Amino acid sequence: MALIYKKLTQSQMIVIGFLIIILTGTFLLMLPISNREMGGASFLEALFTATSATCVTGLVVRDTYQYWTLFGQVVILILIQIGGLGFMTIGVFFSIILRRKIGLRTRGILQESVNTLQIGGIVRLAKKIILGTAIFEGIGAIILSIRFYKRFGLIKGIYYGIFHSISAFCNAGFDLMGQKNKYISLSEYTDDWIINVTIMLLIIIGGIGFLVWDDISKNKLNYKKYKLHSKIVLITTTILILGGAALFYIFERNYLMKDLSDSGIILSSLFSSVTARTAGYNTIDTALLQDNSKLLTMLLMFIGGSPGSTAGGIKTTTLVVLILYLRANIKKINGCNIYGRRLDDETIKKASAVLCTNLFLTVGAALVISTVQQFTLTDISFEILSAIGTVGMSTGITRDLNTVSRIVIIFLMFCGRVGSLSFALSIGSNKKTIPVAQPIEHITIG
Repeated sequence: MALIYKKLTQSQMIVIGFLIIILTGTFLLMLPISNREMGGASFLEALFTATSATCVTGLVVRDTYQYWTLFGQVVILILIQIGGLGFMTIGVFFSIILRRKIGLRTRGILQESVNTLQIGGIVRLAKKIILGTAIFEGIGAIILSIRFYKRFGLIKGIYYGIFHSISAFCNAGFDLMGQKNKYISLSEYTDDWIINVTIMLLIIIGGIGFLVWDDISKNKLNYKKYKLHSKIVLITTTILILGGAALFYIFERNYLMKDLSDSGIILSSLFSSVTARTAGYNTIDTALLQDNSKLLTMLLMFIGGSPGSTAGGIKTTTLVVLILYLRANIKKINGCNIYGRRLDDETIKKASAVLCTNLFLTVGAALVISTVQQFTLTDISFEILSAIGTVGMSTGITRDLNTVSRIVIIFLMFCGRVGSLSFALSIGSNKKTIPVAQPIEHITIG
């Protein structure tokens, strides 16, 4: 076993780790104690739910409240927390508590898991991640518990506050609001500023990435001292949220949101923009969105959050790098420059690989699902982008997926969480390539 462990790459270790967690969660959710129906959940239902929770997606084939018992809900919540932070971060935290030595290989896997550029200070960063998570989720839980207390009572209000705080911070999108009607998410709180703003802040904080946290904690509000990564993430996130909200407001104010108050329209527009960035909650019916709003949601889902966060998607930095590369080629500029810095070629190559890998997976999945089931291409594309972006929003076809389609969505959710490129690298060869350059020959492009 030790020899096999040493031969595995860091990407392979992360993939195997997530697989073990998902399979463990599947086993626990299959137990009769986990659901309210006789006989227990089927393997595929349990696997789908465990994958969705561990990969912090939020797509469900059964309503979380009506189908899963308290035990099942707690299992889902634990999977969300482990999946959101990354099992390596939690493992290192327990090693610190038990005062065990953390080896170089473990630090390397943690570095890959958190997606940081350097291994130095990675253990300190892990401590900061755990502490920051506890603080943000704790504050969110307190605020939500106070709000839920009025409707659900003390004990249930506290439980709901904790559950939805963790789910929102980890960008998971699981909810327990299905007491009266299934799959309604937060649609009963469309006009509730406390619930909406708290959930949105948790989603945003969880989605900007642990590296940005570290930068802000060191330099406070001194933006000029922030690293290039943090500047790109913060500016892009702000533009996407405000730009997306403005477009949702324009697209839906006279349609789906026409019966809401003015403040409700603004709040719903903001929430729709934030939640599409891999969170999965909704305060308005996603299935009833106009086609332009669905397209906007799909674009936001595809972009997702930021590297080293609880969010999915191709990431904000990937989008910026590709835009800069396009701009450099159009204007014949030497290199991709931003904020007085030039991006290295490896970053550009990785961004291109991430985009292409996600596009290939999206198109391939669409071909498979459209072949085995008769859904509209819009609904299929929406579901696929929601899965690979680990978002969890749906037009309502998730529970109608057949076995083949569910397996495809499970695979996409898994790739979305571990990283499509990381997954591709994990199944690649470990053999070292000989550094020999082949002769150059030009071909025509475009």
